Amino acid sequence: MTETATKAPSELVTNSLVRYTELPFDAGLAAVITLDNGRDHTKPTTLGQGGLEALAQALDEVAAKPGVAATIVTGKPYFFLVGADLKNIGMVRDKAMAHEIASYGHEVFSKLADLRMPTFAAINGAAMGGGLELALYADYRSISTAAAAIALPEVFLGIIPGWGGTYLLPHLIGAPNAIKVIVDNPLSNNKMLKPQEAFDLGIADVIYPAPDFLEKTFVWAAKIVLGQTKVERKPVDTGAQWADAVADARKRVAARVRGAARSAYVAIDLIEGNAKRTRAEGFAAEDDALADLVMSDYFRAGLYSFDLVQRRAKKPAGAPDTSLARPVTKVGVIGAGLMASQLALLFLRRLEVPVVITDIDQARIDKGLAYIRGELAKALERGRMSQTAHDRALQNISGSLDYQAFKDADFIIEAVFEELSLKIEIFKKLEGYISDTAVLATNTSSLSVTKMAAPLTHPERVLGFHFFNPVAVMPLLEIAKGELTDDATVATAFEVAKKLKKTSILVKDAPAFVVNRLLMRFMGEIFRAVDEGADVDVADRSVDDFGLPMRVFQLLELVGPGVGYHVSKTMQDAFPDRFYASANMKALIDASVSPITVYEGDKAVLTPAALAVMKFGDKKPTGEEIRARVLAALADETNRMLEEGVVSEVQDIDLGMITGAGWPFWLGGLSPYLDREGVSEKVNGKRFLPKGVASVT
Repeated sequence: MTETATKAPSELVTNSLVRYTELPFDAGLAAVITLDNGRDHTKPTTLGQGGLEALAQALDEVAAKPGVAATIVTGKPYFFLVGADLKNIGMVRDKAMAHEIASYGHEVFSKLADLRMPTFAAINGAAMGGGLELALYADYRSISTAAAAIALPEVFLGIIPGWGGTYLLPHLIGAPNAIKVIVDNPLSNNKMLKPQEAFDLGIADVIYPAPDFLEKTFVWAAKIVLGQTKVERKPVDTGAQWADAVADARKRVAARVRGAARSAYVAIDLIEGNAKRTRAEGFAAEDDALADLVMSDYFRAGLYSFDLVQRRAKKPAGAPDTSLARPVTKVGVIGAGLMASQLALLFLRRLEVPVVITDIDQARIDKGLAYIRGELAKALERGRMSQTAHDRALQNISGSLDYQAFKDADFIIEAVFEELSLKIEIFKKLEGYISDTAVLATNTSSLSVTKMAAPLTHPERVLGFHFFNPVAVMPLLEIAKGELTDDATVATAFEVAKKLKKTSILVKDAPAFVVNRLLMRFMGEIFRAVDEGADVDVADRSVDDFGLPMRVFQLLELVGPGVGYHVSKTMQDAFPDRFYASANMKALIDASVSPITVYEGDKAVLTPAALAVMKFGDKKPTGEEIRARVLAALADETNRMLEEGVVSEVQDIDLGMITGAGWPFWLGGLSPYLDREGVSEKVNGKRFLPKGVASVT
């Protein structure tokens, strides 16, 4: 066995461990290269300079050894390889060095492709980025059913698959499928492929169960070496089908990110050109593109986002010591509407404890229970939960009109109408039935937790537990600590959030907390401009370069004008000098106008019913003027929240906007964008982040 490594500064080197073993059926000697950084499953394998050098030396050793009939590359338990060492790439400060990293990756991986014997990638675990690209250099690929994530996530980070992905993958599975993996999935919240999906796409040639994955791979490899098995692959059309796929991708990306994700456009351009390029030419084009993007603000912003989501989110700032958390063995949900039912379903599936729901009448409870049972049935049917888990969940869910059913609940959350007096009334009534330490959580998006808790006997156990809709999809949970909330309650909430697999941030009890406060300031400026006389489509498009998942009027139709106006009015009441509640919006709600806007193609148009109700000023602010107002408002409100101590640091605002508002990952959250645009200094006289953080300079 050979172990080779050259360690770069701060690099956890992934070694390439070589052993030689006889293949079944006397097929000959196999060189097995195992990628292993010597750590457990909490430290995924990555490739920095030292790791690449180790792999190069291992491949050179195999190439020089006589009598090797096959080479098989695999990984340590749970991981094949998850790509480049992003920490070290993020330290690159000139384009020449970035170009060298790109070309060296091609050079090392090509050593696998150039071996004289058949080569195999045994994808035993997660294969992402450069890990999946390495597998593409092999002649054949097997994949384990336990491989947790298969992906090329580079576009999500602001770069492109730069070690062969944009050339090799489309030539293996065709441009339409490759674009799905390289562009569409990263732009869809960095969606990962499951092993079966990777096999179905043709990325892997065979798929085997995890328990005997390597043994079956060795048997399969032996049969290929002996000529007893032949892998058939569909021919790839590099003509019209390829061109059509590229054209369609450009349309999808334009509609989705509206010019904001440069890396997506570069990836599509590379794939387009690679239809006619040789492999060497394709790799050279990747070198140039990767070097350019690595030295861009997009990539540095993506790294900043990655650090927030992967590191800061796992250790929430300000969270009390976990030892203070109390166990949660039963959950109560007050309300049985759609939001409450989604919450009940999430607690049921993640905590696996009894959950009881209630509402003002049995019909509402029955409707909520029917929704939950229906969603459980869908999950079972689609293979997203086992029969055992499904049956246990059915046993754990119940409904009751009697608050006595909550007497042994440790965590109770309300999700009723946004009316402070109603929520106080519910909590006061509950206190007569539950233990003194049971947590009372509110899913309010804008009301004061402190005011809600003040009339209670035990105000210290009340906090905000604010989810974002749809509950199962949006990662963020704002945990709002009231003035009287104790640390044990907050610690319990954070432990529950962790079990729910949510990204949680601790926020001060302030109007609308963080994300909705910023969104209301943002949307208020758009609505103000329309009321002043701006064309609705001009206002709607004014912030297209933010690359948000949907435009403002699309979002309004989704959440409902009633909810939007209620929150904006709450914010205007709290901060009348800054927040805008549209009189037109109130008139539209009073007149029950729905929808307010429709889209003719990509253009927003007010409906005749809306035009009949609305009144406009004689101003005509331009799209650029509206955009400038929005940016200034966001910079101002972000600074005010920091001064008020709503969060401990601006990083929590960025994390919240990424995970709660869909702020694009590749823009690095809100504050880096405001810094790069020069708005932070113009409005506040200072940047939010030091120079060089989330930007090149």
